[in-house]
Amino acid sequence: MFFWEKIIDKRIAGYQSDLLATHYAEVENMYRQIRGWRHDYRNHIQVLKSYADMGDMEDIKRYLDELDADLNTVDMALRTGNKMTDVILNSKISLAKAKNILVTADAHVPVALTTAEIDLCIIIGNLFDNAIEASMSLPKEERMIRVYMDMKNTQLYMSFTNRTAGKKQKKENGRFLSGKGYGHGYGLVRIDTIIERYHGYISRNSEDGAFTTEILLPQG
Repeated sequence: MFFWEKIIDKRIAGYQSDLLATHYAEVENMYRQIRGWRHDYRNHIQVLKSYADMGDMEDIKRYLDELDADLNTVDMALRTGNKMTDVILNSKISLAKAKNILVTADAHVPVALTTAEIDLCIIIGNLFDNAIEASMSLPKEERMIRVYMDMKNTQLYMSFTNRTAGKKQKKENGRFLSGKGYGHGYGLVRIDTIIERYHGYISRNSEDGAFTTEILLPQG
């Protein structure tokens, strides 16, 4: 039994490493876009000045509209109050939007949390990745992910809901199965392990057309 536990632990550790690498790559891509926009800022100003010198207000308005649309693709869509949460959520929101998934997010998180950043990254990253994967089986106009985070007394509350195709999912041995097939599902195991370590609470609920995960993490 000990041998199999070691294999599972090794696979989970490998999964965790891959997950973090993916998150960092997504964040780096987001900040690369921001740096690129800043680099071009002076050129944008010069173009606007040229239009102004010519008194061409229509082109000025058009150019400003284009800049506004461009900036919206790289601006932080969500500011929670906690930097690590901002980084994770915004990188995932950007990824979801690129896949034509509507995201509604309402998150308020304290600047300081007792939950380790790496654990927060694993939980939020997994929840968002699972929601994105489930959304991809739906037509573009039906894809939706809803995120809510806030403090409930001394506990951090998280809720992730996504629309799903088909009927209510079934459980096996008290757990919802990963849709990725045999040999996968380490993300779900990793989340459960972290929640247990913090003596927190997790609830997964599948209904026709929707899947919701709720988590409470003590911060005292």
